[in-house]
Amino acid sequence: MVILADDLIWASRLADAVAAAGGTPVRRRRIEDLASTAASLVIVDLTARAYDGVEAIRQASGSGARVVAVGQHDDAALRRAALDAGAERVFTYRTLFEDGPRQLARWLAG
Repeated sequence: MVILADDLIWASRLADAVAAAGGTPVRRRRIEDLASTAASLVIVDLTARAYDGVEAIRQASGSGARVVAVGQHDDAALRRAALDAGAERVFTYRTLFEDGPRQLARWLAG
């Protein structure tokens, strides 16, 4: 599973959650790296500075990947844009911090 996150702490947390959920995390920091990586499952950190998270979702879902995102709980407009771009779900940072492995395992199973 590809994790697109330019923040080292969140990339590490997401990678740990993916591994605990039974997946194999592959970290990427730039949207160009995402485009060059064949992935069927993608997690996009929406609050990155190095790339446009909504555009990353659009590209990943357009290539046929299943995509989820993680973002701020209080940014309803960005969460809606992520869903409109093709994300199956937008998790809050708190949800993935507190319950990431279980939430990601449910997504992987569904």
